[in-house]
Amino acid sequence: MISDSIWIVGPCRSGKTARLVDQFCSWVHSVPPSNRLVHAQNRGRKNGDRIPKRLYLHQAEPGVLALAANNENRRELTDRIVTATEGKYPVRCKTILGFFQDEVILFWPLLVQSLKLKAQFPVRLRPETEQELATKLWRSQLDEETLRRAGMNEYRGVRRILDLMQLAAYSGTQSEEIGNILTRAFAQQDNSTNLEPEFLVSLVLNWRQWCLDRGFLTYGIITELYTQHLLPDPNYQQHLGKRYQAVLADDVHDYPAVARHLFELLLADGAVGAFSYNPDGTVRLGLGADPNYLEELAARMPIETLNQPDTCLADRLVTPMLELVTEPMVLLSLPEAVQSIQTTSRAQLLRHTAEEIVNAIKEAQVQPNEVAIIAPGLDAIARYTLTEILTKQNITVESLNDQRPLISSPIIRGLLTVMALVYPGLGRLVDRNAVAEMLVVLSRGGGEGGSGRGEEGGSGGKRRNSPPSPHPPLSPSIPPSPHPPLSPSFYIDPVRAGLIADYCFVPHPERPNLLPATAFDRWDRLGYGATTAYGEILQWLEEQRSQQEMRLIPSPISLLDRAIQRFLWNGSNLPYDQLSALRELLETAQHYWEIDTRLRQIPPNVVPDNNGETAGNSPHANIAEFIQLLRRGTITANPYPVRPIGPAANAVTLATIFQYRSSRSFHRWHFWLDAGSPLWAQGGAATLFGAQFFLLERLGEPWTPEDEKLAQEQRLQRILADLLGRVSDKIYLCHSDLAVNGQEQLGPLLPLVNACVRVVSDFSEGKR
Repeated sequence: MISDSIWIVGPCRSGKTARLVDQFCSWVHSVPPSNRLVHAQNRGRKNGDRIPKRLYLHQAEPGVLALAANNENRRELTDRIVTATEGKYPVRCKTILGFFQDEVILFWPLLVQSLKLKAQFPVRLRPETEQELATKLWRSQLDEETLRRAGMNEYRGVRRILDLMQLAAYSGTQSEEIGNILTRAFAQQDNSTNLEPEFLVSLVLNWRQWCLDRGFLTYGIITELYTQHLLPDPNYQQHLGKRYQAVLADDVHDYPAVARHLFELLLADGAVGAFSYNPDGTVRLGLGADPNYLEELAARMPIETLNQPDTCLADRLVTPMLELVTEPMVLLSLPEAVQSIQTTSRAQLLRHTAEEIVNAIKEAQVQPNEVAIIAPGLDAIARYTLTEILTKQNITVESLNDQRPLISSPIIRGLLTVMALVYPGLGRLVDRNAVAEMLVVLSRGGGEGGSGRGEEGGSGGKRRNSPPSPHPPLSPSIPPSPHPPLSPSFYIDPVRAGLIADYCFVPHPERPNLLPATAFDRWDRLGYGATTAYGEILQWLEEQRSQQEMRLIPSPISLLDRAIQRFLWNGSNLPYDQLSALRELLETAQHYWEIDTRLRQIPPNVVPDNNGETAGNSPHANIAEFIQLLRRGTITANPYPVRPIGPAANAVTLATIFQYRSSRSFHRWHFWLDAGSPLWAQGGAATLFGAQFFLLERLGEPWTPEDEKLAQEQRLQRILADLLGRVSDKIYLCHSDLAVNGQEQLGPLLPLVNACVRVVSDFSEGKR
């Protein structure tokens, strides 16, 4: 048993992370115990060495490795450590997968030598790029007939195979053994994929070798390279031991099984460790986490148990709620802290839920940042309805990790249309509606000088340097725009943009063109402001076409940057959602063309494009593929999170169960939306296909209906215990008899709805 190390166990909000930081501070401020000095001597350190106080550019002394379950928790852990130690100690804070990736890239020459790989710098594939390239590589083998027998479409089939490879890597299983595991798992039941395990393994091995030959890394390949090739290497182990003399791991219940191999190696080499574990906090079970296997690490060190604070409802409600859920016949009534909002339809439920929040905030019972709306799944209708009602009452709403497709942003669609108009051969990707939207987006006003136009937009009498009127007077024959006012102002409104697209856009498969405004017989109806703005857009497009023909535009990324600088940015303050979408677009484009450049260095007939033609046959085929990739909604905007300040920080939180638990949030009031939904006990999108087969405690064992029932019960118990530990004052169970599809909702939480105080129903609407 390693007495210097510590295993901290406790429920949510029991102070586990704070205890980790305190333990680190005690390490750096005290003389290491004798047994740790023995290990230090064996590793070439001097007696009495402490963790070094300063972090230098060429740090020679071993540092500290701090790990967190996800990026959000990593930032919080980093801030706590820096605050507690005043930034004086060399701490490297990463997620476990981020650490694997950095190590693989750092020691890539060692892997090149041991695996006989081509000496080239590795490039990590994003999940959407991984999906796209694997689909092209396997298309000849995963034909329509094969997918029909499997009972799935191409996208899902490819995703499942890639997930199997990733799950195997997380469990420390070689890809070659995936077939044996699936064979044992499906021995007593029908194969859920209707595909032979040997066939799946051949696809996985082919994909892995294809990636390694080109220096492409995915999360699955990174994990496999690190745990099966790099970590067992004696040279790497020697370097690892010299670099770290302590490890802090927060929320290890959400780590993959292979993380334990890293921890055991560090501990065996003399490092000290502090680990926090929450038996009810597992969020990523089904996504590669193996909490039971990680928990066995506790046998190597002392265990410290922390208790939950009295400020949450868990102590009072966990037991009665679990009894009601597991034995619905029990006659229990929940305390007044648990109330229900019950309606017949879901539309009524969304409206009543939002109204209850508005009334409570107006009556000063609670602040917006003390309210959370949590649901097992949030569709676009629910997000829009709740956000719209609350926003109209001047209540800000923050959607946790709201990953909308990039193509859902009008400015992204407008920029893609610009690319299709500048580069030849992309005319089939442009239509009148897209052109009209592009004109509105690029005619952004607001601020002095607007979009470069310095004169007024209307009749004379104003100073020349004043900005033109954002919406010039419409002709009496033109109806007002049905769209809501755009902010900031736009010089070309949707109606005028539609007229321009109808009369000035010339479709063509190779060279779609825009004519001058005078091509429209009644161009005077457009007004001075719209005509001037359109003329500047037209002139800019012609300049870009001319430069493209002379090869003066280095890449499509440069064109996007020019358009953003010229029409969108222009010194103005864009809303955060638009800035994040633009940043994600540029990052995605840079990644896409980095991959495209690497692919062009290989024989051209390896990866066919979507039309069966080889990549590179058409000069601008990659641009067409990029536009189509975004239009399919594959790429989602996931900007770097920024903590809101000012009024934006006082917002109602809107999240799914998975998002809320992952963020480790805490609120006074909870609104559990769709409390009668069966999704509360199901993993849904948070469970990968075959995840249960790769848990090391039951590796390859068949998954029976009894196992599934037990897993759902345990999942529901964890969710209830975890959520109840994250609320202090009140819970509203929001239930509608009918779901969105019109089916009756009879989920596992329905007994809780019937056992609590009813606030709003169809019979007592608005009464308390």
